[in-house]
Amino acid sequence: MPRQTPVRRRTRQLRVGDVEVGGDAPVSVQTMTTTNTADVDATLQQIAEVTAAGCDIVRVAVPSQNDADALPTIAAKSPIPVIADIHFQPRYIFQAIDAGCAAVRVNPGNIKKFDDKVAEIAAAATAAGVPVRIGVNAGSIDPRLLAKHGAATPEALVESALWECSLFEQYGFRDIKIAVKHHDPLLVVAANRLLAERCDYPLHLGVTEAGPAFQGAIKSAVAFGILLLEGIGDTIRVSLSAPPVEQVKAGSHILACLGLRPRKLEIVSCPGCGRLQVDIHHLAARVEAAFEGFPHPLRVAVMGCVVNGPGEAREADIGVSSGNGKGQIFVRGKAVATVPESQIVDRLVEEALRLAEDAPTPTEKEGGI
Repeated sequence: MPRQTPVRRRTRQLRVGDVEVGGDAPVSVQTMTTTNTADVDATLQQIAEVTAAGCDIVRVAVPSQNDADALPTIAAKSPIPVIADIHFQPRYIFQAIDAGCAAVRVNPGNIKKFDDKVAEIAAAATAAGVPVRIGVNAGSIDPRLLAKHGAATPEALVESALWECSLFEQYGFRDIKIAVKHHDPLLVVAANRLLAERCDYPLHLGVTEAGPAFQGAIKSAVAFGILLLEGIGDTIRVSLSAPPVEQVKAGSHILACLGLRPRKLEIVSCPGCGRLQVDIHHLAARVEAAFEGFPHPLRVAVMGCVVNGPGEAREADIGVSSGNGKGQIFVRGKAVATVPESQIVDRLVEEALRLAEDAPTPTEKEGGI
């Protein structure tokens, strides 16, 4: 049965550099650099790494004047659009726009003397064609609204975001993207549902302070999966306590699982049980390491018993059903060889390279890409 792609919520569309966001544009993946932005070489190196991993848009922190001074070089040399993330000092917003950044992220709840600068910011952003991301985190809601609602509730997040948007709207500026974030994935879902009902701005999804890689990826996948299947969300960031490349990989994989991004390499492997006659965890880890960075969209099955092994291996582009010290290799549904366990990984890579040379196309049987 063909996989059904979620019907996207209709929003305004804006451009972050050469990346379209909202409307019918693909959902984009973002991350944020962890380098000292003023260290231009280190920042550009990290941007190159996340770009190679599939990042579409990157954000850099601008907490100091030295960081702001580095923006022209970073914006000019980055292979993907750069968003300047600005808190506390409104003057950095103008520097980021002048530096050629593709967008700026602001949280007026954190910016001193922001209200009397909105007209100037709106004028500068309009003249440069630079969108503004209004980012509201649970930890930085405007104090007045936090007192009103008593906690960082969905209603508090949404009211704060829409109030901040209204500051720009009064000057005719609507080239805006909104993010409302919390560490609780269900609260993120509730806030974004409410926000989607009340505006047509593109929405950036994020579970902020999601935690270490394992926990954070699960929390993000829960929130993003629910919202994106409902058509809510135009760009995402998986906020892990892990390197930015890992955030990008997690985000890309979430989108691929939802049919919202082309599938890359996928490894299907069994969890293990008492029927196994092979250390499937070790074998799967070796296969994963051998295929690290493999650029072609293949499904590789690594199976360990006769119950599900042959069937899963046949369904994949290439696969192995292993046990008793050997593995039966399958390619596109056909058994092609039986090899000793020590040769399984090398044979899988060999068959994958052969498939990639002959016809590097995906075989997503559910209708994928």
